Amino acid sequence: MSTTYMAKPNTVERKWYVIDAEGQRVGRLATQIAVLLRGKHKPEFTPHVDTGDFVIVINAEKVEFTGNKLQKKMYRHHTGYPGGLKEVRAVDMMKTHPSRVLYMAVKGMLPHNTLGRQQLTKFKVYVGPEHPHQAQQPIPWQPLGE
Repeated sequence: MSTTYMAKPNTVERKWYVIDAEGQRVGRLATQIAVLLRGKHKPEFTPHVDTGDFVIVINAEKVEFTGNKLQKKMYRHHTGYPGGLKEVRAVDMMKTHPSRVLYMAVKGMLPHNTLGRQQLTKFKVYVGPEHPHQAQQPIPWQPLGE
């Protein structure tokens, strides 16, 4: 009789990956990042344990949308006050906060609980080709399917 392996939080080995978002589609890239953050690419993946790796994304302002999404996609949030629904088009979000577009896409693909919030802390998004994590010696990541 064999037992199923369950990863322990203190035995997980974490790597740092750097991803260049230039020319990538938002949704396709976000799914790859969500897989890395959750740790589903590892054989020791355990659903209730954070087994994921750290992900650094550079050139977030050069990410692409397909079709008319850049003009028609709306980002909505509510302030909590009556009549407080705020809407921002994707084209305006890319001008003001380009890193938020990818951040929100990945956030929606992670579990909506404490574990998902913990996994999201390992996600770093930067506008431009520079990042302050050279000391961690990140490995360049090639998105799957290329």
